Amino acid sequence: MPGAGTPSGAGTPPGAGTPPGAAVAGRVGEGSYEAAEAFTASPSGGYRLQAPLRFTTVPQLRRHGLALIAAAPEELTVDLSAVPAVDSAGLALLIEWLGRARAAGKRLRYLQAPPALLALARLSEVEPLLTA
Repeated sequence: MPGAGTPSGAGTPPGAGTPPGAAVAGRVGEGSYEAAEAFTASPSGGYRLQAPLRFTTVPQLRRHGLALIAAAPEELTVDLSAVPAVDSAGLALLIEWLGRARAAGKRLRYLQAPPALLALARLSEVEPLLTA
């Protein structure tokens, strides 16, 4: 009998049927957003990231963050104080952005990293990369 002994929905990958480039639907409390709206210009000339840094959000945020790095003159600051949630994929994204900025001869600085992000970075032994 088809489906006998398997849980409902087994074999269906999460997010199946979601069109590429669609708004990212976050977990409870994260809402959905467009990556371009996740970055707001700050009066000091940098940007403020206002989005969760999670596996589900990284692909869209990655592209926009790389565009900001490419457009930056010599230094770019990103305020992380409004990041509501983070996981290891989000931490990896921040490290990738640092590497891309350095490869382009630019300096990327993160400001006001939330405690959860710093704890994850400390556990992963990469905290100095975010606080330097």
